[in-house]
Amino acid sequence: MEAISRFTRPVPAVSGARQWLTLTGRKTVLVVAHTITYGKRLLDVVPLLESDFRIQVVFTVPPHELGDGTARFLHGAGSAVVPWEEAVRTEFDLALAAGPRHMDEVRARVVMLPHGANFVKRPPGGRESGVFGLRRQDLLLDGRVPAAVVLAHGDDLAALARGCPEALPVASVVGDPARDRIVASLPHRDTYRAALGLGPGERLVTVTSTWGPGSAFARFDLLLPRLMDQVRGTGDRLAVLLHPNVWSGHGSRQVRAWLGCWAEQGLGIVPPDMDWRPVLCAADLIIGDHGSVTLYGTLTGAPILLAASPEHEINPASPAADLAVLAPSLSPVHPLDEQLAYATAEYRRPVYEALSARITSAPGRFDRGMRALLYHLLGLGQPAHAPRTQPLPAPDRLRVWPHTGREATA
Repeated sequence: MEAISRFTRPVPAVSGARQWLTLTGRKTVLVVAHTITYGKRLLDVVPLLESDFRIQVVFTVPPHELGDGTARFLHGAGSAVVPWEEAVRTEFDLALAAGPRHMDEVRARVVMLPHGANFVKRPPGGRESGVFGLRRQDLLLDGRVPAAVVLAHGDDLAALARGCPEALPVASVVGDPARDRIVASLPHRDTYRAALGLGPGERLVTVTSTWGPGSAFARFDLLLPRLMDQVRGTGDRLAVLLHPNVWSGHGSRQVRAWLGCWAEQGLGIVPPDMDWRPVLCAADLIIGDHGSVTLYGTLTGAPILLAASPEHEINPASPAADLAVLAPSLSPVHPLDEQLAYATAEYRRPVYEALSARITSAPGRFDRGMRALLYHLLGLGQPAHAPRTQPLPAPDRLRVWPHTGREATA
């Protein structure tokens, strides 16, 4: 006889550890984290629900070629993780996901969220092939429209109308959780810098990279030696933020091996399970590419240099396309120290603030808008208090820094 899921209602007999649940008969919400990247975005949403005694939130990890380490990451966050095979046999009141893979197998009304800043990338095939995240194949569940499609900016509605017009009636512009938390955290910059081991007057240069052949990481074998030579003997410190798909795709052992020689010289490496946002807030200068993290860097006040910006991969209607024109491009010819000085001298905060304003048309309102949407779909009244965007906690670890040969801890 097929085992009855531990979260099915009613519960005449429940298998596994969850048979000892104290609270039963809750509304159940399934969080489907395909990858660490998706999981991190969804963990910004879960706090809007999980403190409510009327709701039980559980997580699952479906098959995905870039899903390595996702279950371990969720367990590390204290999440209740059910096997995918059990999740698809169970009915839930709602499911949250940041990608469409296997979501047609889930027995729940599905809420689809973006997993990064805006929709900055386009697939191969040129402008006519649409925008990643807003096409039919990105949103429809075996031909069915999800219960809700969450957007960060009102401008995304036009791209959605072109890519998946069936989803327009269920689209909601609610904002961007990462943007709101970064802005709420910027006043705590000094706390983050102290936790990372930075002293007064020490400058943090943060290198960010998305994944794929057009990323900054694809040029690290040439870029990192120059950067390490630059920080050696100065007050600068260097940290790298790699997209979790780099770690999952190549394997963490391989990535650490590639970066090992520079780590021995003091390169700071942010592991994939660590929150990258406090490190971004602590940065004095950012060297990045066309990924979401670099775009979020426009919120911080740090000058930006671009090490990679492949035009054919960037959605031309996105703020990433504007950043590719605005930010200075790193040259392999000119001395690096001169380029860093140039980027700092030419930086104009109001211009970058105008660009960062394009990340969302609902700044500071994600928690309020998202909570209202979720409770509406669950058929519950919202808690009688306004949600509050929490500042990010201080980072608790980072790999070695220049000049120290040790690990910096909080």
